[in-house]
Amino acid sequence: MRADSIDVYTGNANPELASKIARYLGRELGKAEVFAFANENIFVKILDNAREKDVFIVQPTSRPVSTSIMELLIMIDAFKRASAGRITAVIPYYGYGRSDKKDQPRVPITARLVADMLQVAGANRILTMDLHQGQLQGFFNVPVDELTAVHMLSNYIRQKGTENLAVVTDLGFAKRARTFAELLDAPLAIVEKRREGNDDHAEVLNVIGDVKGKRVVIVDDEIDTAGTLTETVRAIEKAGAIEVIACATHGVFSGPAIERIDASTVQEVIVTDSIPMPAGVSSPKIKRLSSAPLFGEAIKRIHLGESVGALFGKEASMAEEMVFWDGEHAGLPSTANGNGRAAIGVAGAKRRAK
Repeated sequence: MRADSIDVYTGNANPELASKIARYLGRELGKAEVFAFANENIFVKILDNAREKDVFIVQPTSRPVSTSIMELLIMIDAFKRASAGRITAVIPYYGYGRSDKKDQPRVPITARLVADMLQVAGANRILTMDLHQGQLQGFFNVPVDELTAVHMLSNYIRQKGTENLAVVTDLGFAKRARTFAELLDAPLAIVEKRREGNDDHAEVLNVIGDVKGKRVVIVDDEIDTAGTLTETVRAIEKAGAIEVIACATHGVFSGPAIERIDASTVQEVIVTDSIPMPAGVSSPKIKRLSSAPLFGEAIKRIHLGESVGALFGKEASMAEEMVFWDGEHAGLPSTANGNGRAAIGVAGAKRRAK
């Protein structure tokens, strides 16, 4: 990797994750100003020379969703006008992913709209993780690399023991959950659920498969309000499960999610750090694994023209072993100054994950 040819930048959506990615790569975060004026107009200024650089912008489109999307679009435009050689939007969590089809009269396909905006802004490539549906890749006319946290999450579960284990998911996540179950050598059961209206409530109707007397792992792509999760926990306990833990790639934790998790009988909820925890919110039941080495390794491979898919090949154990990376506990400098603006340019310690 040429030291002067790759740069990692971030907006305000998840600067902590971006700092860890930069540390994994043994680099410093690129310097930029990203803030909003009093009239809520977002301003971006790149403080480094970006001409002909391979630029990676780390910005999940999570809360506040509209602000995160606009920051990303404006940063892409700024780099395009600064003559960057290639611009890759690193989107650990792709917001509006559930709005991927016209399932009611007179509704938009917002996931496609966001994809169009990213391309018009000037993104040459997209790097993301566990889209709500894999078909979302088809909304883009630029290359899309979709990573998955399935190997990392399954390895964490494996360390806790796989004896008498069963994996439970819903139909939407069944394909990736099957891979998850195979990695753990555990049977897969499906929960049938029904969602009426446009609220966040889903009713669990049935559990298809045998969970009686089993230690159950619920797996999904995201946990939002935790309504479906707690309904699923009740359903599988009613079906005879003796222990329940849950894992998901994205911990959105909107509204009453934390209260619902704490009040439920689920023993542990494992997520990645693709989205920061809501401010001032915590729970002893929630375990967060760092996705930084996974993104860092993918960024390095994209830059060098190497295979990203090899990260998840049968011969590669790197994606599973990343759960042991200690970046979660390493000290990081603050990423905001006294004015509330992003002081983007945090120095990352030049070290690599072991």
